[in-house]
Amino acid sequence: MATSQGAVFFMLVVSCVCSTVFHRDQQTWFEGVFLSSMCPINVSASILYGIMFDAGSTGTRIHVYTFVQKTPDKLGQLPILEGEIFDSVKPGLSAFVDQPKQGAETVQELLEVAKDSIPRSHWKRTPVVLKATAGLRLLPEQKAQALLFEVKEIFRKSPFLVPKDSVSIMDGSYEGILAWVTVNFLTGQLHGHNQETVGTLDLGGASTQITFLPQFEKTLEQTPRGYLTSFEMFNSTYKLYTHSYLGFGLKAARLATLGALETQGIDGHTFRSACLPRSLEAEWIFGGVKYQYGGNQEGEMGFEPCYAEVLRVVQGKLHQPEEVQRSSFYAFSYYYDRAADTDMIDYEKGGVLKVEDFERKAREVCDNLGNFTSGSPFLCMDLAYITALLKDGFGFADSTILQLTKKVNNIETGWGGHLSPVAVSGHLPLRTHTSSEAC
Repeated sequence: MATSQGAVFFMLVVSCVCSTVFHRDQQTWFEGVFLSSMCPINVSASILYGIMFDAGSTGTRIHVYTFVQKTPDKLGQLPILEGEIFDSVKPGLSAFVDQPKQGAETVQELLEVAKDSIPRSHWKRTPVVLKATAGLRLLPEQKAQALLFEVKEIFRKSPFLVPKDSVSIMDGSYEGILAWVTVNFLTGQLHGHNQETVGTLDLGGASTQITFLPQFEKTLEQTPRGYLTSFEMFNSTYKLYTHSYLGFGLKAARLATLGALETQGIDGHTFRSACLPRSLEAEWIFGGVKYQYGGNQEGEMGFEPCYAEVLRVVQGKLHQPEEVQRSSFYAFSYYYDRAADTDMIDYEKGGVLKVEDFERKAREVCDNLGNFTSGSPFLCMDLAYITALLKDGFGFADSTILQLTKKVNNIETGWGGHLSPVAVSGHLPLRTHTSSEAC
């Protein structure tokens, strides 16, 4: 995330299209930070640029946006998104928890992409922004801020425009909200008064988000405080159910399943699981920590004992709105990746699955660990966890429909296991959040 760790960067655009106003005490992160800084030096300038960094748990990504003002001499004419260039580095900033300067150097490396993509004449008026997601939210506050400080120093020394609060950690709930608006905007559900919307699910490395528009008063009455947020868009008011569960992303769940979260500092300790091949002995680095792990050398292995392990991670720990059993959802990030890895969907085209399809595939993989070959030794564990998260965590029915796709209305939304806009050429109009006038 999860994003989306994610749809955040496409919604940087869409949120301005919609003139979205979130009813929160805290100003939304994109408000006044990015697009409002992109006004050209004079109204005759026709091309604008913007640089956005997505600092996720597994990697840092740069998005260099190009905007065109078709009629720069006409006040009030909104710029359009012409395209995007992206690049990435691994691991994410959180892997440099004790080497913040080295972490910031990965951002410096990506800034060179921006220099190569943007004419030198535009550097001083091109804003650069970095938003970190769940990877940094999991870190101790002092260590996370040390990383962000070094990134700010990199930005300060760069030739680009650095807006106020250009480097920060994004609230997890915004990831879910922006992903939901992205999908429903692109599918046309937010135009007019039709509110037959679809929900969104995002499964990142460190966190997971669920967002949908409740249709029943019972859902609103029984939802915990803080899980509902209201906003206005297209002259309609939407009251969304949205929540981000930190620590329930796919990679964080692996650690919880292995029991590594409580004993991560024990040197030489090997964490074992019924979800892994019996003969496996390996090491894995996540969040800057190295873990030794392997299969059960003696004892049970396969789907049932594996499922019992992952069930302990989610059972009784997530809110279960009854309404989701009768809803349909778009699912992104690791939901998509694991479905594609096991040929449940086409890697490029995506597909439609039911929750029970994940369980069926998990049983197939886990009960044949000795014969199943995969690029990831965690495949059985991951599929079992996704099944448990959907069924026993969120409370979805076996028949709940999940739409897994990389494109919505021919606009690419998937890249590297995370939602992001890729070469968007749909010519979406932009409007700043706070003003109806251009610049």
